[in-house]
Amino acid sequence: MSDSPASPTPYEVLGVRPDAPHDELRRAYRRLLRETHPDTGGTAAAFQAVQEAWELVGDPEDRARYDRGESISVDAVAGDSAGGGFSATFHAAGRSTSRGSSVRARSYGHPGGRARERFLGLMREWMGRGTDDRDPYDPALVRSAPREIRRLLAEALAEEATARAVAGLGIGFTIWNDVAVHPSTDAKLDHIVLGPAGLFAVRSADWGGRVKLAKGELTGADIAPGEEPFHDLYRAAKGFGRQAGVRFTGYIVVVPDADLDVPYDVVRRGRLTGAMVVRRSLLPRVLRDGANAAGRESVDRAFELRTRLQEAVRFV
Repeated sequence: MSDSPASPTPYEVLGVRPDAPHDELRRAYRRLLRETHPDTGGTAAAFQAVQEAWELVGDPEDRARYDRGESISVDAVAGDSAGGGFSATFHAAGRSTSRGSSVRARSYGHPGGRARERFLGLMREWMGRGTDDRDPYDPALVRSAPREIRRLLAEALAEEATARAVAGLGIGFTIWNDVAVHPSTDAKLDHIVLGPAGLFAVRSADWGGRVKLAKGELTGADIAPGEEPFHDLYRAAKGFGRQAGVRFTGYIVVVPDADLDVPYDVVRRGRLTGAMVVRRSLLPRVLRDGANAAGRESVDRAFELRTRLQEAVRFV
């Protein structure tokens, strides 16, 4: 079971309230074992999810630790091997990637900033009055929040993790984060990356579960019905490109490594041909190699694009 804030909690998997008595929890577990078993019409993935949920909260002591927010894998949530604790990871805003070593890429904007702002607003509204002194990033509190609120935190963490992953690409790269598509719409581009291999529109995503490419679009149990990640990214990039006077070389959706069974996958036909879904750890290599780019940008062309983008970019 993924530690992403977007993932279903063990209680959501088992279909019980977080304060359900242990006997009710056990009955739900046994019923779901029968219902999800592949031999009785279930699937291996659903059967495994039920077992993993029980491992987290089936034992009273384990359940108490889970409810306190313990036993969290920071690496799995934030894609950051530096550690620092669950709450510390949630607190850390998207740090500027333009500071530090001279080999770091130029970076502008605040990755994950809008998602964090919305998370905090909804979290405080959900917590209610008289709770201003509570830490909205407290792991136990985050786990008990509605999933739509947790998904905003997962979105922020994903964008921040991508910004860290591409920061070391070098001074030949420029990155704009949280870019508004147009004043008349709420749409945004998580990242615009300009480098020697071209200009890329990048979306950072974490749906809290596995995804795969099927018929030119991303699918997964946790992707909302009607959501079209590739097409949404394509439309946002086209809208921005028209008003900025630029054309994107490629479109990339980045997901946590554990959420994609293959290192990357590519759309093979249609107007999105060449668009990619890629594991986060592989993204720097993809951006260096060009993600199926037709050719490499000349220095003059890259400078022209950078100037045009600097004039056109507005942050959300």
